[in-house]
Formats: sequence, structure tokens, C-alpha cells
Amino acid sequence: MHEEISEGFMVFLSDGDEGIGSVREVRHGLPELLLYIENAGDFVVPVSAVQAVHSGKVILAWDRLDLRLRHAIAHARDSEDPDYVAPDSSEDE
Repeated sequence: MHEEISEGFMVFLSDGDEGIGSVREVRHGLPELLLYIENAGDFVVPVSAVQAVHSGKVILAWDRLDLRLRHAIAHARDSEDPDYVAPDSSEDE
């Protein structure tokens, strides 16, 4: 699975969820990844915490993540405005 992961892949907790970050580096000499988690920064994650890889996505296994990373993921969307509404595409014309 390690060889299937590439820099730039989006990181998720499950299919259908919003992305929580991206792969910054695949450490080929080590069984680990450097992940950027939104609103929290970079985290070194063992490849054993990866549940699946497909379609440019890395799906993490929540139960295999350390507490610091779980906390960061839980707060990945804190800086977003909960009242934001995207403009209609017809407003661009």
C-alpha cells in the first residue's frame, strides 16, 4: 500500500466525508507519511494507520491514530465560517 500513495493525495477519515488534509511526503525509507492536516499543520503518521488508498485518496483508520492527531482532525474545520453560503453559479454571469 505504501507504494500506491503519492504526494498531493487528499486525506480522509472515510469515503464520502470531506477531506481533512493532504499527503506532503511519502517516506520511502520508513513506513510513514508526512500529512498536512487543515488548521493544525504537519503530522508524521505510520503507514499502518492507512485503511485504504484509491482514486488519489488516503483513508485513515481512526482507531489507529494517536490522540494528538485525533484532536487535530476533530478541529480541522474550526476556522471555517459556519454561516458561509457559496454564491450561485448563475451569479457569476
